[in-house]
Amino acid sequence: MGDFNQAVILESIRRAPEGISRVELAGSTGLSPQTISNVVRRLLDDGIVREDRTIVSGPGKPRTVLELEGNRLVSIGIHLDPSVLTFVAMNLRGEVLRERSIEVPNLEVATETVQLMATTVKELIAEIRVPKKHIVGVGIAVPGPVNVEEGVVLNPLRKLLRLQVIIEKDTIASAVGELWQSKEEKNNDFVFIYCGHGFGAGLVFNGDVHHGASNNAGEIGHYSTGRKSVACEECGADDCLAAGTSYEFIAAQAKERGLELPSFEIVGPEQRAAGMNRLYELAHEGNKVAKELVTEIMIKVGEVAGQLANSLDVREVVFGGPQWEKVRELVDDQVQDAIGRRFALRGVHEIETRTSELGSNVGAIGGACVVMDASLSPKATALLLR
Repeated sequence: MGDFNQAVILESIRRAPEGISRVELAGSTGLSPQTISNVVRRLLDDGIVREDRTIVSGPGKPRTVLELEGNRLVSIGIHLDPSVLTFVAMNLRGEVLRERSIEVPNLEVATETVQLMATTVKELIAEIRVPKKHIVGVGIAVPGPVNVEEGVVLNPLRKLLRLQVIIEKDTIASAVGELWQSKEEKNNDFVFIYCGHGFGAGLVFNGDVHHGASNNAGEIGHYSTGRKSVACEECGADDCLAAGTSYEFIAAQAKERGLELPSFEIVGPEQRAAGMNRLYELAHEGNKVAKELVTEIMIKVGEVAGQLANSLDVREVVFGGPQWEKVRELVDDQVQDAIGRRFALRGVHEIETRTSELGSNVGAIGGACVVMDASLSPKATALLLR
């Protein structure tokens, strides 16, 4: 119970960017003044919180404002995207202290990738000059579906770094990051649409990210877009999001319309990323066919997002990820229109869409937030008797 109370109080301090007094903590947490005093004393002794200033509001003793000692605790986030590794070092305030991207020709060579990650993490820790005992851990965001029990990355990296290492699907990590970075005490339910080398969703209910039975919630590739493309090799449908946004289908559509995109004998994640990046470049250069194709792709994503909003009865859809940053200026209005068309609850409440403020590094930031969240956020499961 003590650990849970400490997490509740730390969360309230963290979500008060201008600081918060002990009296205000009692009001926001519902805990007794004695509990607040005991926990705050521990946080001060540990150097996680500092007394910043005093404020006078009416008669009585001036109130001392508590603020986070941001750099006391730091986490490292890593995002494995096709052909590139992105790293961030993030402090307790959610501020990114360092970031780095490394192009890697073949992420499938596990031993080399793990060694590269370990070396880079050590370099980042040395650069930010934070004692290793103040590093909360490393969070790795990876494309789904994932099997966190295999330990292909986890166990070797733990041995090399001697730190807590958590692996999470990039869509879920991004949703965790969106929640962690929010300064609101409680977020409304929302869907986070992650646009990377593929598309996925992070699902947030009552301020908690839904992980699913196997930690793979948010796989939206086989939702119907309502638009026929080609038969999907996995689900057999000819209108699913995966088939309609596959690089093979997009390249074929481009060729029919007189636009040549890069061709590959075998299309894996790296090849798809290269081909799609070329398509985005052409669209921004003003190529009419490229702009049409990008718009058609993202309208399909919007159709699926609208269906999710219907099913989950959420009020907000948040878009983010490295590919969204490349296309949002081209397709923002069309995507909103697609969501609105599919949203059947418009007579009950509105649906809003917005872009995440975490930028193209949302996966890596999400990874860093996953570690912070796992270690520091109040969890109802902590109250279970064991």
